[in-house]
Amino acid sequence: MGALAYRPCMLPRWLPTTWPLLAAVISLLALAGAHAAETFGHLAPCELCLKQRTVYWAAAAVGLAGYALGRGLKRPVLLSAASLLLGLIFLFGTGLAAYHAGVEWKFWPGPTSCTGSASVDAQALGDLLSGARVARPSCDVAAWRGLGLSMAGWNAIASLILAAVSFKAMGGRRRGLEPV
Repeated sequence: MGALAYRPCMLPRWLPTTWPLLAAVISLLALAGAHAAETFGHLAPCELCLKQRTVYWAAAAVGLAGYALGRGLKRPVLLSAASLLLGLIFLFGTGLAAYHAGVEWKFWPGPTSCTGSASVDAQALGDLLSGARVARPSCDVAAWRGLGLSMAGWNAIASLILAAVSFKAMGGRRRGLEPV
């Protein structure tokens, strides 16, 4: 049985004390990826896309502040608190991304403020040049899909994984797996 025995998922010993910083870096990379998709892939974000980015901005701020305070003040409880807060932020992000993916799959309606047109024609361009307001892309049209999931679907999975690691890192710190 030896090599095939079940072992619970163990975090590296360094992760509980560095998770807030790592979560901030991952959040900033996710934001950079979203910005690159917008800039280079010409994928305009809808209202729900922009709200999902706010989750990553909040996680980056909490991660950086939690790491700086926890390590700077040598207060491990602040690292645990930051990991808990990160877990809650990423869990909220999971729900928001899953909601957006459901809107894209037409499982439920999206917000009424998110019903823009996904295409631009000559008339719309002429209206824009005449001073008309630009409508955002519709939330119920996925701008991109990969392996059957939209960006919102992939974001839901990523956010759930980040939430799980955050809660695991919080528990690891609480059990004293790694001294500061």
